Amino acid sequence: MRRGIATLTAAVVAAGTFTACGAEDAGDDPVPKIGVILPDSGTSDRWETADRRFLENAFKKAGIQFDIQNAQADKTAFQAIADQQITNGATVLMITNLDSGTGKAVLDKAKAQGVATIDYDRLTLGGSAEYYVSFDNNQVGKLQGEGLTKCLTNLKAQKPIVAELHGSPTDNNATLFKEGYESVLNPLYTNGTYVKGPEAAVPDWDNAQAATLFEQMLTQSPKIGGVLAANDGLGNAVINVLKKNKLNGKVPVTGQDADVAALQNILAGDQCMTVYKAIKTEAAAAAELAISLAKGERKDVTGTVTDPQTQRKVPSVLLAPQAIFQQDVKTVVEDGFVTKDELCTDAYAAACKQFGVE
Repeated sequence: MRRGIATLTAAVVAAGTFTACGAEDAGDDPVPKIGVILPDSGTSDRWETADRRFLENAFKKAGIQFDIQNAQADKTAFQAIADQQITNGATVLMITNLDSGTGKAVLDKAKAQGVATIDYDRLTLGGSAEYYVSFDNNQVGKLQGEGLTKCLTNLKAQKPIVAELHGSPTDNNATLFKEGYESVLNPLYTNGTYVKGPEAAVPDWDNAQAATLFEQMLTQSPKIGGVLAANDGLGNAVINVLKKNKLNGKVPVTGQDADVAALQNILAGDQCMTVYKAIKTEAAAAAELAISLAKGERKDVTGTVTDPQTQRKVPSVLLAPQAIFQQDVKTVVEDGFVTKDELCTDAYAAACKQFGVE
């Protein structure tokens, strides 16, 4: 199914055009145009329901021409979209890479043609982006590790076996998340508070593969007492397996992204916690830099991230994440990330009322 979507994406790339928002060509003067490539819509709802929406709003408000496309996890489509956006006159290219190899090829080609570039949400290792905008992803992982620890403590779990489902091995963010949560969990394994259980990295953050991997883990270790799942999609895959085994609510599961399904899982008691990343703030910061570059200007930023491959210090904006437990779900609604109508369907109406979701 995903391959079919990706093929369609590649087919329509050639017809992609920049949406004009109050800006028109004036003689031979170059018009600021921003191309954005999102990675997929299968691993997390955020890319289409949040990032696209907030980026569009920012560009429209600024009157900047833009073209936002989604590669649907297809590396060939990703490169084809980039080529077409550059051909169509993009002066800035903002990408969320599928992997660093594909991302680097796109960034280097853009740079060679004088197109400014931004890494959005994921750092492209070995890349040449002029800015990187994301969250403190090591801190995201720490919040997950601390969250799982809190939930296991609340359950009074005695030496629980903890399984770990890591994100895609080709995503640098997944590496940072893992460093964060293992900085919390490893000392607890060492001192015998927890037992380190099975672990696996999930290729391409694929939720179906995550379910299969966790079923294998549960067969291997039927007494798993907690699961560190690196995002909400993986967490939901785990919860579905737990439900089949009538273990949901008994085994704490983490996540991140604060998508609607995860928040509902949290309200129902099936998910321990998630990490909320204010995508609106991230998109606004990235859009501000992109608009500046599109106008031939350069803004100073206070942070840097060191590319582990090249040791290049990349000017960066890193935002603070927030842990979300049952009592915090209302925060995500109040922030406008999800709506009460989306979240508080009939099955969750009572829990919404209990936890103050207005």
